[in-house]
Amino acid sequence: MADKRGAVLATLMMCVGLAAIDATVVATAVPSIVDDLGGFADFPWLFSVYLLAQGASVPVYGRLADVYGRKPLLLIGLGLFLAGSLLCGFAWSMTSLIVSRAVLGLGAGALQPLSLTIAADLYPVAERGRVQGYFGSVWATSSLLGPAVGGLVSEHVGWRWIFFANVPLCLLAVLMLRRGFIERVEPRPAHFDALGAALLAGGFTLLTLGLLEGGQAWPWYSPTSLAVLGGGAVLLLVFAAVETRVREPVLPAWLFRRRNLVASNLVALCVGAVLFGLTSYVPAFAQGALGANATTAGFALTALTLAWAASASQSSRLYLRIGFRATSLIGTAVAVVGAVMMATVGEGSTVFFVGASCLVVGAGLGMVNAPTIIAAQASVGWSERGVVTGANLFSRSIGSAIGVAGFGAVANTILGGQDPPPAAALARAAHGVFLLVAVVTVLMALSVVALPRRASRPEG
Repeated sequence: MADKRGAVLATLMMCVGLAAIDATVVATAVPSIVDDLGGFADFPWLFSVYLLAQGASVPVYGRLADVYGRKPLLLIGLGLFLAGSLLCGFAWSMTSLIVSRAVLGLGAGALQPLSLTIAADLYPVAERGRVQGYFGSVWATSSLLGPAVGGLVSEHVGWRWIFFANVPLCLLAVLMLRRGFIERVEPRPAHFDALGAALLAGGFTLLTLGLLEGGQAWPWYSPTSLAVLGGGAVLLLVFAAVETRVREPVLPAWLFRRRNLVASNLVALCVGAVLFGLTSYVPAFAQGALGANATTAGFALTALTLAWAASASQSSRLYLRIGFRATSLIGTAVAVVGAVMMATVGEGSTVFFVGASCLVVGAGLGMVNAPTIIAAQASVGWSERGVVTGANLFSRSIGSAIGVAGFGAVANTILGGQDPPPAAALARAAHGVFLLVAVVTVLMALSVVALPRRASRPEG
């Protein structure tokens, strides 16, 4: 059993890596893609449509997995990811590539939440911290390696092989899951909330699109911005009303009534915002203001990744002794210290100090993210674990979208339209962003404080 469990875990880690690397792998391949397909003005959609499709489908997969089982839904996700990869590889225009990336994102929406849910099914609470560390390391490393891999493949083999390379990995994952993962699901009547799923996906897509493109593709106070954001808000309000009238809602009302789940989702939202702020602006600051090269600038984010993985994997030893809440409080305290360090950086700072600050933030995030999601999973049974995990990752996606708007607005206000910005202006903009990151870590700490004491210790 242990050997089979290890093989399944390796497969799940590969699924998470596939979803993570494809979010960033096209970044350095864009020049090759545009040279081949044209459509330079539309290439940002290659990133946005993937993230939108992925984020919007996460809670739907989580809910369906609680009804029909994790294995069939993960196999469907891998099938969509495989189909999307083939479609991307054979794309004949920028429009067809964007549509294919949407299919790829719909598949990716199943890979991470269902992998984490299956891992929670397979491993007891005492081992989940270590497993979360593995997942966190794979996710962060894959995201960071994506641009380098995309650049190498597009330069030496061709950009289409960025996507074709997914095919054998998807087939291997399907084979491993079919042979190694045995899941017994008790059949029960199912009433899938298709209307609610459509409203949630539409509302999230419009809201995220408005936050991603606001201030970039159109002014914040333009009719387009108001229509997109307003339309998203209306759809989400209608979704909330519909969910109170259906038998099996996509996001059940009890998710918003249980204190530990609300607090853990707020933590995930803050984690998403902090991660976006650092991964987006640390490299730009290190290169533009400190004069570091791309490799040296990447050192800081590597420090964050390694620290996150190490602290997450070791967090189980701590939460088994002092509980989820106390461990998370220590993690948030460490993250706040690191964020305050980041808020002090300026033109005179060194890349080493920036890296050390990121390391401290990463250590704190790993120690708070793993215990809070494990606490949420441990508080429910099998039939609710999928939707709880999906809601947590959905919250992180919302946090990332809010971070796009908030951090981007701060940076653009300080830069005042200077393009390219001088080093001094970029340093001021980064300082403003990092100061806001510190504020978000404080909000994260308050969310952890809201975790109930009585549900703070694992059962075993």
